[in-house]
Amino acid sequence: MDPLTNLNKDRKTRRKSTLDLSTMVYGKVPPQARDLEEAVLGAIMLEKSAFDTVVEILKPECFYVDAHQRIYRAMQSLAQKSMPIDMLTVVEELRLKEELELIGGPYYVTKLTNAVVSSANIETHARIILQKFIQRDLIRISGEIISDAYEDATDVFDLLDEAESKLFDITNNHLRKNFDSIDTVLVKTIQRIEDMRNRQEDITGVPSGFSSLDRVTYGWQPTDLVILAARPSVGKTAFALNLARNAALSAVKPTPIAFFSLEMSSSQLVQRILSAESEIWLEKIARGKMEEHEMQQLYRNGVKRLQDAKIFIDDTPALNIFELRAKCRRLKNKHNVGLVIIDYLQLMSGTGDKRNANREQEISTISRNLKGLAKELGIPIIALSQLSREVEKRKEGDKMPQLSDLRESGAIEQDADMVMFLYRPEYYNITANELGESNKGETHVRIAKHRNGSLETIKLRALLHIQKFVEMESDDFGGIGMPGSNWKPVSDDDGGGARLFIQKGSKMNEGKFDDEAPF
Repeated sequence: MDPLTNLNKDRKTRRKSTLDLSTMVYGKVPPQARDLEEAVLGAIMLEKSAFDTVVEILKPECFYVDAHQRIYRAMQSLAQKSMPIDMLTVVEELRLKEELELIGGPYYVTKLTNAVVSSANIETHARIILQKFIQRDLIRISGEIISDAYEDATDVFDLLDEAESKLFDITNNHLRKNFDSIDTVLVKTIQRIEDMRNRQEDITGVPSGFSSLDRVTYGWQPTDLVILAARPSVGKTAFALNLARNAALSAVKPTPIAFFSLEMSSSQLVQRILSAESEIWLEKIARGKMEEHEMQQLYRNGVKRLQDAKIFIDDTPALNIFELRAKCRRLKNKHNVGLVIIDYLQLMSGTGDKRNANREQEISTISRNLKGLAKELGIPIIALSQLSREVEKRKEGDKMPQLSDLRESGAIEQDADMVMFLYRPEYYNITANELGESNKGETHVRIAKHRNGSLETIKLRALLHIQKFVEMESDDFGGIGMPGSNWKPVSDDDGGGARLFIQKGSKMNEGKFDDEAPF
């Protein structure tokens, strides 16, 4: 090849390389405001009230210069000791921490005060420093995401959750809401009271579908964390699914629902919802052993009603709080969900950052974050919880759950706005009430903590063979615990436990009324 051609080719290659490099981030200086950092630190040492203004905005890591971070930490230390913050006390505190020479000695601290004319604009200066820090943090997070995205072994959905959680941490940690004056809050409060006065219905939140429960709670209220706790196999999941179904299909206030199941698959949950809605035994649905008229009933009363219900089910196992938060925010933005149900709390995992933390601390972090999420999204969150075995150790007749029975952490009790316990006497082989009447299926929903209402016990009847809870007065079969008022018996017991019954408004159906229901 001609030497001149080779020379031209080399020049083009070098020019192309130069152009490529100009688009890279190399050589760029991270966003910073060194002059403002000096001005803020100097103003704090000159003005007594300046630190109180800045401390609500800035943390030590917000400063770009390492010396400024150390000086600000020394100021925080002085404030914690209730000592004045000035040039002399800051120098002395740095000397005690053995950091005075690292920041440039007393001369550097003195220089900071000389650069300040006035502290009048210190809040504005502090917010600019915060903005620069957020920019640097975004650059750091973006670099980590880019690096992880190039890895073939990276799960893209895990990467999305991680990216969203990191971005949320920036918002949560550095863009906090300021206080409101009482006159502003009064206007909002009076407006809400007026709206409630003008309402025709009594329910102000998300309806539960049980009039006796709504009478106490007025529906599940926005920003509330509700804990629903019981021993295993009492019917927590069945009751939670009833709450989800009733809210989503409410004639008065239909509400989109997010149901996070860490224990059961989405298919199993839908089978239970279908059983409750169509009033066909769950055992028959699970095994597929249904007659033709039962299949028609399943489609007519179950599938057709539920196919338009806004119930979103996530059955991701071992879901952590960051993933849950990210998914809830997406569901809120996309589908405007009005209620989140989690089944159940003890199966969730923490952030994974604190490897030496025990399980109690992890559950405390989870419950605290759930309450924060409820406030952030402005919706109620119902979290199911297991009870400890202390209930079983108590003597007969004293098995009603208490707040101290909440498993693994007292923080659950503290963070919750409402704590409800499910209790069924027949779970402890108590088959008759104090009047000697059968109490089969009788379920007590005991409200043990209620920040905004009374503490009461509501009685429902559990028809667990069809995964349904009904009001006590609506159960036509009394203590037998079979399907409720929608069912009408048309023949007597033939001696073998079999009866013929018909659902009102439907074709005849046949079932077996045993004393022991399969579920």
